[in-house]
Amino acid sequence: MSLDVVILAAGQGTRMRSARPKVLHALAGRPMVRHVLDTADSLGPERLHVVIGHGGEAVRETLADTRASFVVQAEQKGTGHAVAQALEALGDGKVLILYGDVPLIRRETLEALLAEVADDRLGLLTVTLDDPAGYGRIKRDAEGRAVAIVEHKDASEAERGIRECNTGIMAMTADQLRRWLPRLSADNAQGEYYLTDVIAMAAEERLTIATAQPATPVEVEGVNNRAQLARLERAYQLGQAEALMTAGVALADPARLDVRGRLTCGRDVFIDVGCVFEGEVELADGVTVGPYCVIRDSRIGADSRIAAHSVLEGAVLAGAGQVGPFARLRPGTHLASGAKVGNFVETKNARVGEGSKINHLSYVGDAELGRDVNVGAGTITCNYDGARKHRTEIGDAAFIGSNTALVAPVTVGAGATIGAGSTISRDVDAGALAVARSRQTQRDDWQRPTRDD
Repeated sequence: MSLDVVILAAGQGTRMRSARPKVLHALAGRPMVRHVLDTADSLGPERLHVVIGHGGEAVRETLADTRASFVVQAEQKGTGHAVAQALEALGDGKVLILYGDVPLIRRETLEALLAEVADDRLGLLTVTLDDPAGYGRIKRDAEGRAVAIVEHKDASEAERGIRECNTGIMAMTADQLRRWLPRLSADNAQGEYYLTDVIAMAAEERLTIATAQPATPVEVEGVNNRAQLARLERAYQLGQAEALMTAGVALADPARLDVRGRLTCGRDVFIDVGCVFEGEVELADGVTVGPYCVIRDSRIGADSRIAAHSVLEGAVLAGAGQVGPFARLRPGTHLASGAKVGNFVETKNARVGEGSKINHLSYVGDAELGRDVNVGAGTITCNYDGARKHRTEIGDAAFIGSNTALVAPVTVGAGATIGAGSTISRDVDAGALAVARSRQTQRDDWQRPTRDD
């Protein structure tokens, strides 16, 4: 049987108190609806439908790179009304209904639910909660068969005592939906068309309502406010931490780790507290990451050490080097084996050769450094003339004195020495000493000004 997935993403989310559509609020660095869509896509459906409404254009733009199609729910009249907007676009097979604000649903759970669907049966995902307040309750007959869902606001006191709850996630055939959706009524406390009413219709037709449950309740928890989003964020991150530790990564504190993308680690990797990994990050064998580092879209070679409070973006480290503390490596930075970038150093589009060192308080951008170069504290490459970027090339074993300004385009030859405090605007030959600073003068009769002058 073919599969359609319908993701409901039209709600305004007023309790988020935000101008942004609720489903676009980020969890682990990605919009919630993107998590749901990626999980749905992993099931291999023929069609993916996203029902949009409030802020629909923003949702459409965010998901423009996906194969999802969009249907508009101009007025929010309930979940049944939302699914009805996609009815004409459905195929003739199974239909899975998901929610854009339930981001942690797992593929394995959905596969189990879909396995229950046939012409004479549908699948309903339920969850048993210690505190079911606010959730629709699952009504069962004397033989234990699910026969209806009663929304919390419409439930009697006895029905509110039921702990088995509706998650809203269900699967059925397209033919079943086409039979039932036109029969929905808005005669309820909310004045909405509840998708859950199709359960009673199925029971009337004596169809089997097969229920399944997720591995943990957090998997089906929805987001209605910032506090709920924060709880799901920590639940997601704890899952990431547990997976890393199972794979052999040492974490100083699993509760203080954020992975907002994909983090791949080799053996004997250690990650200290408060670190954030974004995009695609690879840590090879023996890498140590100090506390409160941010690493984005970077590859860190074996036995590298990233010291505290360093920020790396689009950087590549060959290995056995050191970065930080308080260093910033911007896109295009490549450190060869054993290279060192120290505290309060910023690099961009720079290739730093094997064993070279930029230890303190420097900016090196649009530059190529050879092997065993030493860059003194306070050195900058003046790479921008106000209109274009220019390159600085420094040969092997060159020594750049402290507080040097290298005005690009400029080349410093292998083994050259630059005197401290120099402004170098012309090429320096290999092995030469270059000093470019004004002559020091002294006046012994000079009087320092005072406030009384």
